[in-house]
Amino acid sequence: MPGKTYKKSFATDPKLLPEIEEYVVEIAKEAKLDENKFNNVALAVAEASSNCMLHGNKMDSTKFVHVEVSYDERFIVIKFRDQGNGFDLKGVPDPTKPENILKDSGRGIHIMRSFLDDLKYNFTDEGTEVIMTLKLN
Repeated sequence: MPGKTYKKSFATDPKLLPEIEEYVVEIAKEAKLDENKFNNVALAVAEASSNCMLHGNKMDSTKFVHVEVSYDERFIVIKFRDQGNGFDLKGVPDPTKPENILKDSGRGIHIMRSFLDDLKYNFTDEGTEVIMTLKLN
């Protein structure tokens, strides 16, 4: 993707979640993301970064969440990579089914999909990568 790319790593520390969100939102502003999509980005970033820390890195403070944000004239792509062992994407229950409606967790992927133009996962030996794509306007 021609354009600009930014990379930064954050320690697994929940106190850094607002800093991660601010980092990505500032780049989204630079990319001229449609103003109506800023809340979507903020929510998706909050969900992805907290999932990386909690589920991927298991709150291990020696592990990192790696963030990469790229954009060109059409799209912004936000990638998060943790150092965890991954998960079975097909095994994540559908939060819209009646038996799952009242559960306390399990809505993150569904929420992110509803806010983004595309959501993908790569599972590697180095960790799980979440790839979020939004059209700029």
